[in-house]
Amino acid sequence: MKTSTERILTTHVGSLPRPDSLIALLRKKDRGDPYDQLAFDQCVSAAVDDVVDRQVAAKIDLVSDGEMSKISYATYLKDRLNGFDGTAQENRAAGDLLDFISYARRLVEQGGTERSLQGPACDGPLSVRDDTVLDKDLANFSAAVKQHQPMEGFLTASSPGVVTVFLQNQYYPDHDAYLEALAEILKI
Repeated sequence: MKTSTERILTTHVGSLPRPDSLIALLRKKDRGDPYDQLAFDQCVSAAVDDVVDRQVAAKIDLVSDGEMSKISYATYLKDRLNGFDGTAQENRAAGDLLDFISYARRLVEQGGTERSLQGPACDGPLSVRDDTVLDKDLANFSAAVKQHQPMEGFLTASSPGVVTVFLQNQYYPDHDAYLEALAEILKI
């Protein structure tokens, strides 16, 4: 990790705004609707290049890929790991949004939140399903970093604790066992 004695280095965490074309493809992919994989890959690659370029132009020292390839910072794991074929039994959508229906509708339309969080659940042992997606993330980000030359870069990853909130456990005997299984598989 870079350090400086002359100034505070700048960074950020989390998702950055995705292009509308990518949001549409991410939604199709997430719903299981047919989509063009080549178009998706090209759109993600272009979005990562653009978001790294914009961070460098804004003088961000430690840039990220903005989570361009991910539908959500926590639930993307359901596509990369085996064991998430269940459906959550309880809805964990933000309850306060019900008091602000027009705002909630706007968030859903813009891809900022889901109508509910009654989505996937862990219903089997966790194992890596597809590491080619991670390889693509690494290749896209490496190419953008090489092209735009930021001081340093990083990719985000879900923490096991966050995953347990969004992808409920229906398989492991208790929360600690689920958390431990997630921690082990996410060491990649």
